[in-house]
Amino acid sequence: MHILFVCTGNTCRSPMAEALLREKVKGTGVEIKSAGVAALDGEKASENALLALEQRGVRLEHSARRLTDELITWADLVLTMTKGHKGVVCDLFPDQVDKVYTLKEYVGFTEDEDVADPFGGSLDIYTKCLEQLDQLLDRLSEKLTASEHKE
Repeated sequence: MHILFVCTGNTCRSPMAEALLREKVKGTGVEIKSAGVAALDGEKASENALLALEQRGVRLEHSARRLTDELITWADLVLTMTKGHKGVVCDLFPDQVDKVYTLKEYVGFTEDEDVADPFGGSLDIYTKCLEQLDQLLDRLSEKLTASEHKE
């Protein structure tokens, strides 16, 4: 299974989700990448994203990358951080819409499908975002494990 997380600049939410999920599914064969719909290739991850992850003992080596045909084709599942990102991805890649969801939508949260952008915020704001991602990714890893056992 190949999972691609998508946000705006690929410096905050999607790299944090990528790093966290990689820890959760270690040894399962699930591959994870991230990208941004408006990313500047090569940008470093946000300092507070790195610090928030470090507080949990998760290291992240990351360079931002823009969403490409190759990445979207590689992915079996594309999980965006907001409905807006989902719309952009579906507009750019109309032949791939069947595998594009917001992260919250995919794991069963329907009231508010957006993961708030911590960009430019304090370490506390990044930590709260990371905690929300952690809960969502626990649900995602449970869902992946359940579907693995069905096959």
